Amino acid sequence: MNREQVATRRNIRPYRDELVLEGFFRRVEDFRLSNKAYRTPRFLTFKQALELGGNVRKGEHGTKVYFVKQLQVRDQGADEEAATRLVPMMREYTVFNVDQCENLPDSVNTGKPIRVRNPDTRDELADAFLHSTGADIREGSGEAYFVPSRDFISMPAFAGFKSADHFYNVAFHELTHWSGHKSRLDRDLKNRFGSRNYAAEELIAELGAAFLCAEFGFDGDVRNAGYIASWIELLKADKRAFFTACSQASKAADYLRGLALAAPVDAAA
Repeated sequence: MNREQVATRRNIRPYRDELVLEGFFRRVEDFRLSNKAYRTPRFLTFKQALELGGNVRKGEHGTKVYFVKQLQVRDQGADEEAATRLVPMMREYTVFNVDQCENLPDSVNTGKPIRVRNPDTRDELADAFLHSTGADIREGSGEAYFVPSRDFISMPAFAGFKSADHFYNVAFHELTHWSGHKSRLDRDLKNRFGSRNYAAEELIAELGAAFLCAEFGFDGDVRNAGYIASWIELLKADKRAFFTACSQASKAADYLRGLALAAPVDAAA
């Protein structure tokens, strides 16, 4: 069985690990608009530029980024673990692309070498990662979906996608769904989101896929308007939904990375 894959056609333009600020989720349109003019997606704060011996060029305008996480808080006077609750936290920062700065060290300007790959062929590293998770991925089935009751992922054949980016985007999306199975992370969203649990799970899968695609250098694609509309309705109805989705997507990505790291070297070859 060929097990390689799990990705997203997603519309979310993810953060990149090469960024000076890691772990930040940028507003999609801000990042897209600002990133088009720059040589590399590497950003840092005004303070970080100074600490590195450089400076932001006069007259430059920054891009807003948001650091999102959930804090576990114990109610005053409570002794039991059950009394703890999750409190969403979001911080806003203004960052500048390295092209907007002067006198930065070469290591900051250039970053890691970009991996060169053929956009029309399978990616060996991504395939090894997918294989190492142990997910049952059945390629060539016509449509992309995860079946919880039978615990397998269905994927269209690679040749049916217009590029490797699209194939791995869709595969990572389905793999994020797979991570939430009751035998793994047991991601049950009914108590948290009620009837909107489907939209929440899809948003988590989109974010999880975006995080993984960023690591492998894959670009996402814009999803259809109807699909995005379900997220918008969810976010309008629940102001904390985005915090929860980010947290759950991060857990999924961490879980999948953990599987890859734990896999024997020859299993991921």
